[in-house]
Amino acid sequence: MTHHTEARSHPLTPATVLALVSALLLGLTACATATDGERSSVVVTTNILGDITREIVGDQAEVTVLMKPGADPHSFGVSAPQAARFEQADLIVHNGLGLEENVLRHVEAARESGVATLAVGEGVDPLPYASDDMAGRPDPHFWTDPTRVRTAARLIADQLVEHVDGVDASTVRANAARYDTRLADLAHWMSSRFAAIPANKRNLVTNHHVFGYLAQRFGFHVIGAVIPSGTTLASPSASDLTSLATAIEKAGVTAIFADSSQPDRLAQVLKRESDVDVRVLPLFSESLTERGKGAATYLEMMRANTAAIADGLGAPTPTPTPTPSTARPMAGTERETP
Repeated sequence: MTHHTEARSHPLTPATVLALVSALLLGLTACATATDGERSSVVVTTNILGDITREIVGDQAEVTVLMKPGADPHSFGVSAPQAARFEQADLIVHNGLGLEENVLRHVEAARESGVATLAVGEGVDPLPYASDDMAGRPDPHFWTDPTRVRTAARLIADQLVEHVDGVDASTVRANAARYDTRLADLAHWMSSRFAAIPANKRNLVTNHHVFGYLAQRFGFHVIGAVIPSGTTLASPSASDLTSLATAIEKAGVTAIFADSSQPDRLAQVLKRESDVDVRVLPLFSESLTERGKGAATYLEMMRANTAAIADGLGAPTPTPTPTPSTARPMAGTERETP
């Protein structure tokens, strides 16, 4: 005789249902916690690179920028919680070329522990300093050349796609392409604005050596710097100031550009040392500012600096294209000047 064994169903008691629901909720909580803990993270040292990185990342990963608005990249430091973020990151983006003097050891420690790092300055065809105490060493201030920043943005996009888990490559590439267009527009606008400066006035004197890349790209001559070094941590001697005052008088320089985040006391001293009428004008050369302070983004910073240099060196003010008083722009056609 063949016997058939049938599975018996057991009714679920309220206690069993409660136990199953509790287990399910615990599982979902554990999954959510794991997901939150594994959110992709990018750590960026300077705020200029931070702005560029955020334009490319979009909402694909968390971006932590260590340098505060208005800080000096040569001397800023990090707190203990910030330092802990280095080894938790999927990618560290830093300038390199000796810029972040107080942060480099944290970057190196993270790299040795296996964290992916990108020294952006090394990949943008860096220039050497031409004179003074930094002669022959690579100049880290590449961001004053928007064409090199276009290269930097591509490098950042490549590293994001390669090393940051969970990012959508097509989204990152699309963000990078849009930003590249804006950088190309910026470079074209800067070239046009600088072209209006008379040839005999295309001379730059700055607080320290920071505009070598801009000078090469747009045809300026760097007369010198109040601090004859590539870092703000150096100090000039009396003979340095005397030599620079002589060069200023010989070249007929009419303006000295000092970084807005640094006191311009030295530039004012130099102004008193020379016999020519020299204005001291602020630029945003090393750091972005808080919103509403003139240079909250890289694009805003470069537009402000270009206008200040052009105006300070005698370029005529651009004449806006006249618009008939009865004409009104169509909705949605306004476009921000690069």
